[in-house]
Amino acid sequence: MQIFPPNNGSGRGYQTLEAPAESFEQQPPNNWKGVFNISSYTQYFNVDTDVVINRVISSFHPTAGDFFNKIEANPDLYGLIWITTTLVFMLSCFGNFATYLMQKHTDGTTTWSFDVGYVNVAASGIYGYAIAVPMAFYFLLQYLGSNASLIRFWCMWGYSLSIFMPTAFLLLIPVEFLRWIIILITGTASSCFVALNLRSYIEGGNDLTIIVIAAFLLQMALSIFIKVRFFP
Repeated sequence: MQIFPPNNGSGRGYQTLEAPAESFEQQPPNNWKGVFNISSYTQYFNVDTDVVINRVISSFHPTAGDFFNKIEANPDLYGLIWITTTLVFMLSCFGNFATYLMQKHTDGTTTWSFDVGYVNVAASGIYGYAIAVPMAFYFLLQYLGSNASLIRFWCMWGYSLSIFMPTAFLLLIPVEFLRWIIILITGTASSCFVALNLRSYIEGGNDLTIIVIAAFLLQMALSIFIKVRFFP
């Protein structure tokens, strides 16, 4: 747009009005518009390696119950994607290798073949659990009138799976009794991490205790599923 002011000898024939700079406001994911807007999630990948490592280490301390305080300023989804993808890969590879070791330990004459189906089962189970379970608890708590954050739930549940990565390596031991001890210890630690952090976050009364117990049992069920399906 051009404005032609009267020529007062200043040598300026006209002025150009600059258009105001456009501002793009990120839609929060809790808003339904923001859920389907990819740019609204970019802030949750703004973490460096040190932050991710510290949060992984925190997930190995199940009784602290302060994980939500540590991620309050900057919850991330990077850990969720990285941990679940790594776990899918490890369960697929180590699960096949474990069946090979067990087969050679019991009967070394039979042939062994790689089971590609492990990849599909691992991807469906791990990705499905890490995405659907936090969403279910989020909507349930919203329905019950408790304040909840879906991003923080995804972040916490994602890091709760990190303890299963070293466990997948330990489950290569071809001794069934030791395998069960390892997976039960891991499942209990991961379940306590989820339950205690969820309890400290919702700060509910006795009416929400059942939700904490349900989160504990679901995490234990996941650990048993990992043992039974990938390390039989």
